[in-house]
Amino acid sequence: MKRRDFIKLSLAAGSAVLLPTFSYSATLDVNAINFSSETYNDNAAQTIIIFMYGGASQLSGNITNLAEIDQHSQNSHADYFRGTTPTANGCWQEAGGVHMEELIAAGDMTLYRTCYSQEREDAGNKAHGVCTEQNQKGTYDTDGGGIVANIATILQAKGVVNANTLMPFVTMEGESTFYLEGNTALPGYLKPVGINENFDNPYDRDVNRGLFCTQAERDNNSCADGDSGYIPKLSQDMDTLTQTYNQEGKVKNAFSRRGELSNFIKNIANSTTPDEIEYPNNNFSPKIEAAIKLLDNNSDTKIITLGTGGLGGWDDHNDGRDYVSRMENLFQSLKSAMAHLKAIDKDSTINIMVFGEFGRNVNLNSANGWDHGNLQNLYVLGGKGYFTHKGVVGETIVDAAGSNRIWLKPKSGTYWFEPLSIASTLYSIYGIENPNVLTGGNYPPVNIV
Repeated sequence: MKRRDFIKLSLAAGSAVLLPTFSYSATLDVNAINFSSETYNDNAAQTIIIFMYGGASQLSGNITNLAEIDQHSQNSHADYFRGTTPTANGCWQEAGGVHMEELIAAGDMTLYRTCYSQEREDAGNKAHGVCTEQNQKGTYDTDGGGIVANIATILQAKGVVNANTLMPFVTMEGESTFYLEGNTALPGYLKPVGINENFDNPYDRDVNRGLFCTQAERDNNSCADGDSGYIPKLSQDMDTLTQTYNQEGKVKNAFSRRGELSNFIKNIANSTTPDEIEYPNNNFSPKIEAAIKLLDNNSDTKIITLGTGGLGGWDDHNDGRDYVSRMENLFQSLKSAMAHLKAIDKDSTINIMVFGEFGRNVNLNSANGWDHGNLQNLYVLGGKGYFTHKGVVGETIVDAAGSNRIWLKPKSGTYWFEPLSIASTLYSIYGIENPNVLTGGNYPPVNIV
């Protein structure tokens, strides 16, 4: 990624240490929040949220109903895909199922098959925009901030995050509703810092000598274009001007903090992954590896959000065959990520949560894809200090409502939960004891807590 493009991305995401009044936070009555500092401290939780934009099919983690589905489907999954082999727990072997089984067998992951919204079903709501917003805000109301913005506001109000906390929230995906803000100014240090898997960042103070150098260097031709050396000449000049001409306060502090962040991120970038950990060669693995390195080296960072850029989107209305390789790459990467967490002894404190806006209709349509559905899988990994992993949770049935409309739904009498329970789970591990105040209803944490 080019530096100028990354700066644009970072500013769009609100990573504005240099712009302390860049955006605003949602109005939130922190006095209504019951906060347990004991839970917060005991968990020492850090979270990587992987959001599968586009609405990933749930079939990779659940083909237990496939024979019945194909009885009704326009096209046969067994005929179209190059293998639909079920694993022992009914995962799709060719679509990441082998890696899922290994994670489950090791007690590293819980696969929830019945994240289902009756509220959306009743409202006939299966649109990308509104479902993404609802899941990232953790509420079906139109008002309110994003989940991460709410957690930031509460942790600040409860005194566990402050101006000295370094990079408490990080985005590796750019702008998202997780950080949605509303009417009350949010301090700059609570805004998400934007990085990418190469740890390029807008606070970088090194400047290529071919662009900025002293007159003496020009005279002796020591700063030719392409020179591999670096000097912080421009940064030094800007720091001097800032400290000389600005009053005490936010601007001076921001430039000082910029240098601190630059050096800090460089140190993380230079840290190494244990030799025994081997990530697969795909475009997603460097992202999750970088996220783990950051959390390992900075206990101040609480939440990192990232999409699945590098694998592709999940809105598989047609030509769904690539879904198989995407899921294989994703879960092979996640298996390496869990091995990484174990190697650095962080599988008790760091958790990974994988979900999206919704799942898919399981009719393989005339274009060999799936249309929007209302049931998805939630994958929860790590966090063993506060999560009790349960293997596979939830059973589904086929509802063949009519032509081209075949749904998976929770089996009557079995465990299921609304998507807003994911928000409640996140709130609870960060010490918030009454998440209903934030979700606007009775959506208890999923039963892993």
